[in-house]
Amino acid sequence: MNANKIKSLICAVRRRRTNQKLTFICVHLRSFAFSFTFVLLLTPPLHAAEWSGNIALQSRYFPQAPLPQNTEQYNNYLSISAEPEFYHGWDNDNQSLTFTPFIRIDQYDKERTHGDIRELAWQKVFNNWELKAGISKVYWGVTESQHLVDVINQTDAVENIDGEDKLGQPMIQASFEKDWGTVDVFVLPGFRERTFSDIKGRPRFYPYVDASQAQYESSNKARNIDYALRWFHMIGDWEIGIAHFKGTSRDPVYLPGLNNGQPVIIPFYPQMNQTSLDAQATTEDWLWKLEVISRDWLDERFLALTAGLEYTFIGVMDTDADLGFVAEYLYDNRNKNITSFFENDIMLGLRLAMNDEQSSEALLGFIVDADTQETFVSLEASQRLGDSWKLELEIRSFQRVASSSLLQTLKKDGFVQIDIGYFF
Repeated sequence: MNANKIKSLICAVRRRRTNQKLTFICVHLRSFAFSFTFVLLLTPPLHAAEWSGNIALQSRYFPQAPLPQNTEQYNNYLSISAEPEFYHGWDNDNQSLTFTPFIRIDQYDKERTHGDIRELAWQKVFNNWELKAGISKVYWGVTESQHLVDVINQTDAVENIDGEDKLGQPMIQASFEKDWGTVDVFVLPGFRERTFSDIKGRPRFYPYVDASQAQYESSNKARNIDYALRWFHMIGDWEIGIAHFKGTSRDPVYLPGLNNGQPVIIPFYPQMNQTSLDAQATTEDWLWKLEVISRDWLDERFLALTAGLEYTFIGVMDTDADLGFVAEYLYDNRNKNITSFFENDIMLGLRLAMNDEQSSEALLGFIVDADTQETFVSLEASQRLGDSWKLELEIRSFQRVASSSLLQTLKKDGFVQIDIGYFF
């Protein structure tokens, strides 16, 4: 599908923001998340309830000035976050209520200062099936470098660029467990837009993404009801999941636009049908992983996959430490006017688990474009400090970024991040 056809499709979608009712709900939902988080932190434990969560202080340092040079420049960002969790079970634990709000306050980025309800869900266990209703998170996937099949929850992109952090999704989920596998049926009323940093935030695209002008293919916009179905089963050494999703794509298409005469990027959310397969096999010290999708969107059907392996050396050099080697291949054949970051890439990584009292571990990874040699470098390490504290380190870097790459405006946004969190 070429750029002109995309523009024609977008022109067919009327340019107007979400209606006032949805705006009212979203604004008050955010306010609720902000205020109720602190109430939870200050409220004493209730009878028959369980409390847990964490409070963390984060520092991000960007060694290089951002692109372009005429924008406001910050190299050090401080933020604080809190994610408490309330759980209450009754009826012999056949019923439960879980509430997990999240809040972050950032020094400069007003879009990263945000609140969300990660989970607010009631769950009921019947004889051979379960029902969940409310706001929740669902994770699908087995590979390390990306999670193609994970389409239920929207990415909270202001939290991290690795796509691991997700927004809560309104849902009704019914799970049926049979001898031949587990079937999950989802009804997803309401869509969550992806979060993006503002002009003062980093990492960021430039022109920056103006989420206030978000557009949809569906005439129902954020009120579109999505559906998903998944079968999961363990067969010998294999864990296999087959799923289908119909609804609004969590991945936006990025289009050029204007805001007060200045260039911006406008996210457009098309409708899609996606069928997926995820599989993982465990054979002694080996892990074999596969995620593959076939997606129909914007008058185009494309195929994407991530396939790889992980081998773990147990007790390296006669110690308690384990060292794992990870290799994956990433492929995507969609139209390059729509584009993917990973079209023909190779991921190589090392995973170290010290297996000590502090649960010290680290993961070093490289994703290299086989065509341009563009490289994304990532290091994640963590260690517990006593019983309640945890220290985490992240390093992200972009190397040899091609002039035509989507990552061009991010190439100066490599950073070092340190988190120190208190867990309760």
